Amino acid sequence: SQFDAFRSGFMLCLQGKGLSLVRPQEIELLICGNPYLDFEELERVTHYEDGYTEESTTVLHFWEVIHALTMEEQKRFLFFATGSDRAPPRGLGTMQFTISRAGPDSDRLPSAHTCFNHFLLPDYQCKEKLRRLLVMAIENAEG
Repeated sequence: SQFDAFRSGFMLCLQGKGLSLVRPQEIELLICGNPYLDFEELERVTHYEDGYTEESTTVLHFWEVIHALTMEEQKRFLFFATGSDRAPPRGLGTMQFTISRAGPDSDRLPSAHTCFNHFLLPDYQCKEKLRRLLVMAIENAEG
């Protein structure tokens, strides 16, 4: 079974005294990721492409919207953009995350390349529209 294969590989890595060197919480963190989400950290390490900079109006609106989301909405956004609703073990500040301009203002929803942590954001001209379409995208996304 799948679990047996996981268990076999896990025990191979941590056989003998290796397993006694880590606490269960540390193992969970390594396997599942960090449940604590600090989007300020993610904002600090984000790279911008295709015409966006950290001072672009749409980017500034984007971060205002992200910081105002509920924790559950933030988790949905992270899942939408990265494929996981948890941060890496050392936090969001250790991620490679990119926001690219995905064309001019339109009614298109934002999209993402989850394998590359690459978020594609149309150049929405107002914050309310950005919020509405972002929330619509994250609420209707399926893995």
